[in-house]
Amino acid sequence: MKVSSPIFENNGSIPAEYTCDGEGRNPLLLVTDAPENAKGLVLIVDDPDAPMGIFTHWVVWNIPADIEEISEETLASLAKVGKNSAGEVGWIAPCPPNGIHHYRFQVFALSQLLNIPEGSDRDTVEREMEKSVIDRAELVGEYQRRTEEPA
Repeated sequence: MKVSSPIFENNGSIPAEYTCDGEGRNPLLLVTDAPENAKGLVLIVDDPDAPMGIFTHWVVWNIPADIEEISEETLASLAKVGKNSAGEVGWIAPCPPNGIHHYRFQVFALSQLLNIPEGSDRDTVEREMEKSVIDRAELVGEYQRRTEEPA
């Protein structure tokens, strides 16, 4: 299985329009070669460089296994969305306080759908999916906020 994006390359820079410095929408993700026996996908986006520990930006589960494009719009009616580290249900755009941060877009193929309620947190999702992961893929993007130069 592979996850990629037409917006940025693996280990490449995420354009500002997909962060808190722009419109803040999530970048389009492309999923290919999911296992034929997968029943659903889980998407977890996080920032391991966050000052207080790993910050979860998005957690989504029960994504149809045959989906080829992942965006907020396509997932709205197709999957269940959980809480991010800000305590909100849904996507929260990258907004690093300082330095370069790495954002991991992780996709997991599962042998069964998860029977947990919408709005569950990442820990619950990971605990429920751990025995049914049959494949995984990851795309990493970087972002550093621009700061104004002193006059």
